[in-house]
Amino acid sequence: MTQISRADVQHLAQLSSLQLSDNELDNLQVDIGNILGYVEQLSQLDTTGIEPTYQVTDLENVWRDDVVDDYGIGREALLALAPASDNNQIKVPKVL
Repeated sequence: MTQISRADVQHLAQLSSLQLSDNELDNLQVDIGNILGYVEQLSQLDTTGIEPTYQVTDLENVWRDDVVDDYGIGREALLALAPASDNNQIKVPKVL
């Protein structure tokens, strides 16, 4: 089983910008050691022939064709609705 030292826990706390009391350091040292022990158990499993699982919900991306739909309104009609336009562009006030 992998042992984690108190110095390792203090280093992790420093990297995480955490201030831990002595009691919290001791508890965290035990917890991290237990987690690492569990991960070591998992690494001993024989996973030969098992495909990696990338998603468990079977959701798929839904794609649609990229088709322009003008909704029956032309550029000129839309530009006519604008308060001011120039060179097929809508003129807007400067924003500073």
